[in-house]
Amino acid sequence: MVLRVSRVPVRDDEVGADQLRLLPVHLRQRGLEEPGQARKRFITTWKRYAMAEETCYDNFPLWMPLLAVLLSLAIYGIGAYILAGFGRIFAVLYLLYCLWIELSVLRKSCVHCYYYGKTCGLGKGKLCALFFKKGEPANFTALQISWTDLLPDLLVSIIPLVGGIILLVTDFSWLLVAVVVLLVLLGFGGNALIRGSFACKYCKQREIGCPAEQLFSKGKK
Repeated sequence: MVLRVSRVPVRDDEVGADQLRLLPVHLRQRGLEEPGQARKRFITTWKRYAMAEETCYDNFPLWMPLLAVLLSLAIYGIGAYILAGFGRIFAVLYLLYCLWIELSVLRKSCVHCYYYGKTCGLGKGKLCALFFKKGEPANFTALQISWTDLLPDLLVSIIPLVGGIILLVTDFSWLLVAVVVLLVLLGFGGNALIRGSFACKYCKQREIGCPAEQLFSKGKK
């Protein structure tokens, strides 16, 4: 199901309820609470937002989460392959770390997300419902995260990258160069593409309120 919200230009002098209803629910309520000139300023502030037309998915098309899941599995597989150069135990420990990361995200974030039990852009919504009980949606928007909180996720790519560089220094091979380059492309470029162009772009939770989106928005300012 696609949720589509069409919005038309709003003039500064048109600040009634008919104009407010064009805005998303969370912005509309705020506008209704603002009296007089404050409401006019509110409408003016969000004029450009109101002129846009955005689409978000109640359930993402299956190919989107499938692509995201395949990307994650590819990164985990490549990371394990690289670290296996130090011994199988390192590859096993790395895969266990990846599993811990995934379960942590499901338990701490996905249980509160709008897409709990639904087909989300990253393929975690339905998976989360299989292992954990539904949380409180309000807890998702109340979350506060920093770049430090993202470090465990980044280490999924950084650990095998560092390991690959060490192996290249001690025992260079072009095959390993290709594998390390592929890891960089998928771990950083691939993730950025999936989230920026697909998952986050059409995410309903982003419109409701997402702490990660807020963090990335601060970084762009």
